Amino acid sequence: MSAVPRGSTSAAWPHPADFSAPPTSHDRARWAEADRIARPARLAALRARMAAEGVDGFFGLRWEHMRYLTGLPFDEGEVTGSGDSGKFLITGRESIVLADSRYTIAVGRDAPGSRAYPAVGPLAGLWPDLLADAGVTRVAVEAMTIPHLAWERLQAAAPGVELVPVDGWVEAIRQVKEPSEVERIAAACAVADRALALLLPSIRPGVTERELALDLEWRIRTGGAERLAFDVACLAGPEAALPHGSPGDRPVRSGAVLLFDFGAQVAGYRSDMTRTIFVGEPSVRDLAVHEVVLAAQSAAIDALRDALAGARHGALLPSGPEIDQVARAVIEADGRWPAYGHGLGHGIGIATHELPGLGSRSPTSPLPTPTVFSVEPGIYLEGETGVRIEDLVHLDAAAGALERLTRFPSGVVVVGA
Repeated sequence: MSAVPRGSTSAAWPHPADFSAPPTSHDRARWAEADRIARPARLAALRARMAAEGVDGFFGLRWEHMRYLTGLPFDEGEVTGSGDSGKFLITGRESIVLADSRYTIAVGRDAPGSRAYPAVGPLAGLWPDLLADAGVTRVAVEAMTIPHLAWERLQAAAPGVELVPVDGWVEAIRQVKEPSEVERIAAACAVADRALALLLPSIRPGVTERELALDLEWRIRTGGAERLAFDVACLAGPEAALPHGSPGDRPVRSGAVLLFDFGAQVAGYRSDMTRTIFVGEPSVRDLAVHEVVLAAQSAAIDALRDALAGARHGALLPSGPEIDQVARAVIEADGRWPAYGHGLGHGIGIATHELPGLGSRSPTSPLPTPTVFSVEPGIYLEGETGVRIEDLVHLDAAAGALERLTRFPSGVVVVGA
């Protein structure tokens, strides 16, 4: 769909029917079966890493890893009050999930390939028996997640077992996406696209950021999502200069931008998109900022397409920092405004932010494939305005394909005029 020109009418807006329908119960059942079939290969990949590193156990603490490897559908909210339930131990022959009485039924139903282990009392108290039961003596532990004091208590509880600090093992597996994972991310994108299209008629001068954020959340939740991917950001005028911000009681004003950053979750997988909408007649400056940001995003996506062509002839894919620099160079060459201070993008899947990263500090190794990540350049002018455009793209070098999963148009959209 082409960009909507200045002063356009609602007839030119994106329409909800432009986007895929919400997933059906059949889709969800098919995706659940795909996970069940894929889980042994996921575990095999982790066990291969364990064997290569000389450990006989992997103790996981992150909810997204637990969901990916065992099927137990925790999220950030559940982890807060679950105690040690949901933590898991992978050995060479089995998967063990800690579960108190609140979660034993869920483990049996949602993680049938795992054995529930009673999580009664502090973790350090059950640690020696858990390791003895599992028959492990050298255990990799997700060191970025476990508190230092908890680490020391586990060491003291089982001094004969060596704890090996590790990081990134499961993330490296999860960044390569299976077809059913991409389908779910695309479905979450469609839910978000459709929700914003439905919201457009409600955007007018005088309505507050908080009112619009609540309206958008309702449309996401009733449009096919089981939950939000994260809290909706709706930022008007000067507030749009905050790369991350929360909606307040500030009213939308004519002649100012309105930035939305939001996502849906469908069957455990997430979307993430940002659109900067114009309310009333756009200013020349704001239109120019939007044009530069869109050019930066287009340059990065074009560079990825070019890289795919090269990959068919044996060339390596670019790294995240290299693609980030392509987008950043467009803004810097224009010279009127500073480029974004954050990274160009991030991977997405079960979690909103995961590998691969597309930033100046991201790994310099070639991008993985197939994978999904965001491309989200921005320009932020403190106290004045801000523009960011964020799309999710699916990169598949073997298929020679780069697909934009976010389908809501990225050009100029004017409302309330």
